[in-house]
Amino acid sequence: MKDKVEIAKKYIEQGYNAVFVLKVVSLSRSTYYYNLSVEGRPKYRPKGGKPRGYSLNKNGKKICDDEIKEDILESIDGDAIYYGYRKITYHLRRKYMLVINPKKVYRLCKELCILKNQRVIKPKVKRTLASNRTVTASNQLWEMDIKYGYIQGEDKFFYMLNIIDIFDRIIVDYHMGFHCEAKDAAALLKYALMKRTLYGKQPIKPVIRTDNGPQFVSYRFKECCEELGLHHERIPVKTPNKNAHVESFHRILEDECFKVNEFQSYSEAYEIVNNFIDFYNKRRLHSSLKYMSPYEFHQLCSEGKLSNIKIKV
Repeated sequence: MKDKVEIAKKYIEQGYNAVFVLKVVSLSRSTYYYNLSVEGRPKYRPKGGKPRGYSLNKNGKKICDDEIKEDILESIDGDAIYYGYRKITYHLRRKYMLVINPKKVYRLCKELCILKNQRVIKPKVKRTLASNRTVTASNQLWEMDIKYGYIQGEDKFFYMLNIIDIFDRIIVDYHMGFHCEAKDAAALLKYALMKRTLYGKQPIKPVIRTDNGPQFVSYRFKECCEELGLHHERIPVKTPNKNAHVESFHRILEDECFKVNEFQSYSEAYEIVNNFIDFYNKRRLHSSLKYMSPYEFHQLCSEGKLSNIKIKV
């Protein structure tokens, strides 16, 4: 059948009479035009298959499920505080321009455990709000946040959890993988403290500032901070400027790494991202660091060659 349609289409496009061509190839008009109408339509995923892990927005951009979960948590902590999953669906469509149905929102809400009649609107972990600070040296304030990347060749999202020292702008450490849970955030904190020789009974340790993502409001992350002797503070909802330094790095990462590389595999993405982090820390000039690289700035400050630098956050 497809061969007949292709042959008929070829000669009709060359200018031959459609009725004559269809008669020669023994193909009815309804069958021919029906096949043309369905040509290029997306194939539907069979029922019961594995969820694809993302939704599209109205611009056709893929939005990862974990990012949608963060939007849901932010929504129920703000305007959508008393909404059920159906109203949350319309809220996501209006505010975030998502093309999403109530069934998927129900599934995501169920995974977040917010479908109970007496659902917990506020996070269970007591929140310490980020306060205004003046930072005068490295290891005083670290910001943590997640960035989503996409592997074109495998049609998968990956996660990057980054820790930046807001004084010297060094990416102290990062986690990259197909999942990013509270246990990954806790492990990353330990590795970062080891890199800066701050692990153990050190008198001064950095304040950890995050947003209100699921990884950071969990008991596991809270217990990790208490075990390590770290003060954890979370920014208020809808105030990304409170996490401005890591957000700024994520914009650089998007523009100078993700957008200029079309990853075909996870191993390729890991190698390219790892090389970019090394370039950013050691060689990329930073205008807010007197046009030095983060490592160069950190070294000069450690040697006492730069002083009286204050950063207000």
